[in-house]
Amino acid sequence: MPWKTGPLDDSTWDAFAELVERNNGVFGGCWCIGYHPEAGHREVDYRQAKEERVRTDRAHAALVLDDDGVAQGWCQYGSPAELPGIKHRREYDKDAPPLPDWRITCFYVDRRHRGQGVARAALEGALAQIADAGGGLVEAIPEVTAGRDAPGRFLFSTTVELFEQYGFVRGRQVGKHAWVVSRVLDAA
Repeated sequence: MPWKTGPLDDSTWDAFAELVERNNGVFGGCWCIGYHPEAGHREVDYRQAKEERVRTDRAHAALVLDDDGVAQGWCQYGSPAELPGIKHRREYDKDAPPLPDWRITCFYVDRRHRGQGVARAALEGALAQIADAGGGLVEAIPEVTAGRDAPGRFLFSTTVELFEQYGFVRGRQVGKHAWVVSRVLDAA
């Protein structure tokens, strides 16, 4: 299926919200706020916080839509200030690389469409949006999956192998299977 991508913004909020609601709030109610500063605060309504961020241009993602305009996945990205939370923070901070201009933190693919290229389309969309915003150093912390069974539902940062196909280079290992990967992306 040919996927379309677009930015998560006012015009696509309803499609994003429908995807999240269709999937139990994604990971038990995260609403893809887990890497934003609001994460972990029990008094915060994650849906409301995410919607406010989207409507005030303080949240970024490439939303993947099917031919009917129904959202089937996304790739979240943003500046380190927008997304200060990262996986494997303790190990990352031991020898932190230069601060990136952009971080890619989270992917989600509707369970009915896993293995159909949605994550790839989401990454391509995010990289295009980053290039349109001026490009720069882009960082992510995906997992190596070669040689092991890694269920897709647990790969919310996708795979090192996928990032390498788009020119990302491994920096250093920060978890059993997790690597910091980065690349410089030219402006569009």
